[in-house]
Amino acid sequence: MKRALFPGSFDPITNGHIEIVRRGLLLFDEIIIGIGLNTAKQAMFSPDQRQRWIEEAFKDEPRIKVHLYTGLTVHFAREVEARFILRGLRSAPDYEYERNIDLLNKYLDAEIETFYLLSSPETSFVSSTLVREVIRFHGHLEGLLPPHIIRDIYGLYPGGGPVSAPSAKSS
Repeated sequence: MKRALFPGSFDPITNGHIEIVRRGLLLFDEIIIGIGLNTAKQAMFSPDQRQRWIEEAFKDEPRIKVHLYTGLTVHFAREVEARFILRGLRSAPDYEYERNIDLLNKYLDAEIETFYLLSSPETSFVSSTLVREVIRFHGHLEGLLPPHIIRDIYGLYPGGGPVSAPSAKSS
């Protein structure tokens, strides 16, 4: 069985992440989505909320499993018996960042191989960091996140949740 680990913070999982996982299912028999818990980062959403959102996004796909983990990703990959790490690339800076992580992972465990999939043009600009900014400033989330997550986020914010940005007023 070809099992891959798709690691990330998924704070929140975006349509870009989901696209990479769905395309990854064409290459792998099973994908474990690993929600890495980084105590040095302040997450917007709880680990349990993130896990529920991901499980809901893939509820009809039995080849997807979702786990929380701490520590080194390569150690977690070994723990869940994933010989492959799946990553998405949106841009050249992503490649440079991911390349260094891959080299370190190879140093730590030469048997784990990383596969990169390029994001589609429709999702190449979407990142959890940018989505969190849109959420903070009540912008449109449609097209960035799955509908079930948008519904939940609207419910999390008093006053009806994220709304479109105000139009510029003429003076």
